[in-house]
Amino acid sequence: MQARRIGPFTVGSVGLGCMNLSHAYGHPPSPEQARALLHAALDAGVTLFDTAALYGFGANESLVGPVLKAHRDRIVLASKCGMAGVRGDDGVVRRVIDGHPDTLRRNCEDSLQRLGTDVIDLYYLHRWDRRVPIEESVGEMSRLVEEGKVRALGLSEVGADALRRAHATHPIAALQSEYSLWSRNAELGTLQACAELGIAYVAFSPLGRAFLTGALQDVGSLVQGDIRTAMPRFAPEAYARNLQLLAPMHAIAEQASCTLAELAIAWVLHQGGHVVALPGTTHVEHLHEDLRGGAVRLDAAVLAALDELFQPERIAGDRYALAAQREVDTEKYAFESA
Repeated sequence: MQARRIGPFTVGSVGLGCMNLSHAYGHPPSPEQARALLHAALDAGVTLFDTAALYGFGANESLVGPVLKAHRDRIVLASKCGMAGVRGDDGVVRRVIDGHPDTLRRNCEDSLQRLGTDVIDLYYLHRWDRRVPIEESVGEMSRLVEEGKVRALGLSEVGADALRRAHATHPIAALQSEYSLWSRNAELGTLQACAELGIAYVAFSPLGRAFLTGALQDVGSLVQGDIRTAMPRFAPEAYARNLQLLAPMHAIAEQASCTLAELAIAWVLHQGGHVVALPGTTHVEHLHEDLRGGAVRLDAAVLAALDELFQPERIAGDRYALAAQREVDTEKYAFESA
């Protein structure tokens, strides 16, 4: 696997997003299966592991921390603050975005305890709370760096302007946002801004939340609680249109002598030496397939064919529903819903 830089760290070009071991895609695996997946990733040489306070409302950090603890000298552990589960007066835990300094500090202390560590290598602001100037949120996070509780800072799902403002407050090591063949909003400004500022672009969902693997043919099979059921491009009519892109993608994959998943990972990594792919999975065989994608080399003809096939206007349905879109600051194409 290629080596890439994230701030002071050297990591493999393909990391592991741990969210779906506890959160978001319906029924998570058992703790035993999740730990087996993490050990398989360690054995395969994965060096970037990504979690968050939000995932499983703390359960994901509690899961990954003990497994990774003995390996901290050879991995980079990333987590996130500013979006977490808060228990209301009715006893229900709900997702809350809060970027106030005291909240971010409390998030960090809670994460350190759950992870069983004294320091988080890479700490992201999960969502920018636009009630709070980004300089204020990042300023508090910089004090966590000064205190030795965090080694480097990142942001998630912000646009180029907010990224530049944050970077002027404290050096930002990584921007984590969705980027794949069918989610190319990064190309509207943030990908280039990261290159200019020396910031790593950590691309989550590089497999299009399984769409680009070809494994999800029927969205009717998605279980209750799967976040994709609320995403416009996974609505039955839109998804049926999107599936028409997979046959020509298969032909390109055959030309490149790789699988769909390997092709999708490789395409993301070919978009710049500062890009790191962050797929997630619950299956060991899929993990190894994702990692093989980090070794696939694509020639100019294949890259051009993929760019043409997945022009953004050819994708049916927005990335997020309106409520979720309002929570992010990433640039949008003119044809996307307001």
